[in-house]
Amino acid sequence: MTADLYQLAMAVLQPGYEEASAPDWMRRALGEGLGGLVLFARNNPDEQLVRQFRAENPGAVVAIDEEGGAVTRLEVHSGSSFPGNRALGVVDDVKLTERVGRQIGRMLAESDITLDYAPSADVNSNPANPVIGVRSFGPTADLVSRHTVAYVKGVQGAGVAACAKHFPGHGDTVTDSHLALPTVHASREELFERHLPPFRAAIEAGVQSIMSGHLLIPALDPSMPATLSRAMMTELLRDELGFEGMLVTDAIEMQAVASMFSPGEITVRALNAGVDAICVGLSTEQSLHEIRDAVVAAVRSGVLPEERLAEAASRVAALSTWYGRQAALRDEARADVDEGVGLEAARAALTTAGATRLSAPPLVIEVNTRFSKAVDPSTPTGITAALTALLPGTARLQMEAEGELPPFDERPVVLVVHDAARHPWVRDRVAQAVRARPDVIVVDTGIPDAPAGGAYVATHGISRVSAQAAAEWLTR
Repeated sequence: MTADLYQLAMAVLQPGYEEASAPDWMRRALGEGLGGLVLFARNNPDEQLVRQFRAENPGAVVAIDEEGGAVTRLEVHSGSSFPGNRALGVVDDVKLTERVGRQIGRMLAESDITLDYAPSADVNSNPANPVIGVRSFGPTADLVSRHTVAYVKGVQGAGVAACAKHFPGHGDTVTDSHLALPTVHASREELFERHLPPFRAAIEAGVQSIMSGHLLIPALDPSMPATLSRAMMTELLRDELGFEGMLVTDAIEMQAVASMFSPGEITVRALNAGVDAICVGLSTEQSLHEIRDAVVAAVRSGVLPEERLAEAASRVAALSTWYGRQAALRDEARADVDEGVGLEAARAALTTAGATRLSAPPLVIEVNTRFSKAVDPSTPTGITAALTALLPGTARLQMEAEGELPPFDERPVVLVVHDAARHPWVRDRVAQAVRARPDVIVVDTGIPDAPAGGAYVATHGISRVSAQAAAEWLTR
C-alpha cells in the first residue's frame, strides 16, 4: 500500500469554505496535497485570493460556478454581465454563445481560475422545473446540444476548463436536488433521445470535466442516485459515451444525497461509482479531515480499491496539467475584450408585447424574486436599478411569498416576476394588477407565461445586462 494514501485521498477533494478571506486551514490543506477547492461569492473571489492558494499548491484545481445569468459568483452583487443560457438559446446564434463563453473564460483567466462548473447541459423539458429553468439553453436536445458545444468552445478557447452538468440531465424534474432527491421518470430510450445528447456533444467537443447530478433514474439504476451509481458514472458515461476527463460530483451537502449517507460514505460511494473529484460546497478543517480519513479507511478495509482512488487522483492531476498547458490561450483571451457581447445578447433575447412605455419614475413591485438554492441570495434581478439609472426616483417594493399587492397610486407600475408559468399565485397577482391597472407593465425574468398588461417584457434570464435591455426597451 502506498505511503501517500492520505495525499491521494486529499487529491480528490474540492471543498468550499465559509470565510470571506483565505482561511489558514485551507492553505494548510493545499500544502498537504489537497487537489482543489471551489469558490463562492461569500469568499470574495479574485486573482489575489487565488494567488494565496497557488502559493501553497500551484497545481490546485480552483473551481467556481460562473454560468452567467442567474448563477454568478464573480458578479453576484451587480448581476452578471451575461444574460444566461436560456436567453442565449432564445437567440439561437451559436457564434454569439461562443463569444459569451469566451468572455466568461476570459474573466476566469484573469483570476487564474482553473475550472468553470458550467455550462448547464440540462434539457429543461419540464416547465415546472424549480432549479434549472433559465439555467438551461432550452427545452429540446438539439438546441441544448449545439449551444453546450459553443459555450464549451468559448470557455476552453480562453484556456479555462469547462464542465458540462448535471449528468445524466436535471431538466425533467420537479424537485430541487438541494432540498431532496429528484426522480427522473423516463425510459432508457427517452434518456438517450432527450437528455444525453448534450453530454455526448460536449464529450465530442473535448469538454474537460463533467459534473454528476444527484438524480434517481430508475431506468438506469433503481436504488442509487447518479452520483453514487456505477451504472451511470462508469458503465454509461465512461464505457458507452467514452468520457475520459475529470468527473466531479455536485456538492455533496445537498440533501438529495446528504439525507442518505454521511459525507465520508457519500465520498467513498461516489469514488467507487467512478467519480474522480468530490465537491464539498461548505467545509471546515475538521469535516475535510473526516472525509479524508473515511476514504483512507475504505481503502485499508478493501471497500475502495486503491487503484480506483489513484485513478481518480490522476484525472484531477490531468485536468490541472491541461490548464497549465493553456497559458498562451489565456494570454490571448485576456487581450480579447468583447465588452458589449453580454448586452448584445440580452437585447436580442428580449420578448416584448404592448405599447405602454415609461416616461416617469415607476413603482417596481418585485413579486417573487427569491430564487432557487443554486442562486446566491445576494443576486438582484436588477430591474429596479436599471430603471432608476434611466428614471431617477424609481421606487421598489419586494413582496413576501404569496403576499398581496399593495394599493396603487398615480405612479406607473412595473411588476417583476420570475417563472410565472410555474407559479399559480404569481399569475393571480398579475391578473389582479391588470384588472386594477390595465396599463401595468409586467417583466418576467424566468420561464414566462402568456404576455399580459399594457407592456410585457420577458428577459429569459436574471442579469445586469438583461435588466438593462428591458429598461431600455421600456423607456425608449
